[in-house]
Amino acid sequence: MSQNISRTTEKVLGIIGGILGMFGGIFALFLGGVGTAINGDSGGLGGLGILAFVFSILGIVTAILVSSKPKLAGWGLIVSAVGIFISISLFGIIPAILFLIAGIMTLIKKENKEG
Repeated sequence: MSQNISRTTEKVLGIIGGILGMFGGIFALFLGGVGTAINGDSGGLGGLGILAFVFSILGIVTAILVSSKPKLAGWGLIVSAVGIFISISLFGIIPAILFLIAGIMTLIKKENKEG
């Protein structure tokens, strides 16, 4: 008989990282819009904000999958960490760290098997 281990910490870190990443993505979109309005050549920042938003959603979805598919979720959280850090850099450092910690915890935590 196998015993399920609690993965609440990983889920919470992933969801909080996703929410913070969405705020960072929205902030980047805002800055891209303001930059475009002022000098007309800051459209790239808006695209990176959208990319950060997508990685945040990926992080939240994979955080929800931590209990049912831990390997897939762990790698998804790590990909989200790298993607959000690359897309919005310093604005995404906290969500990236949270995603990375949750992903590593998900991958290294072993399931207890009895029997």
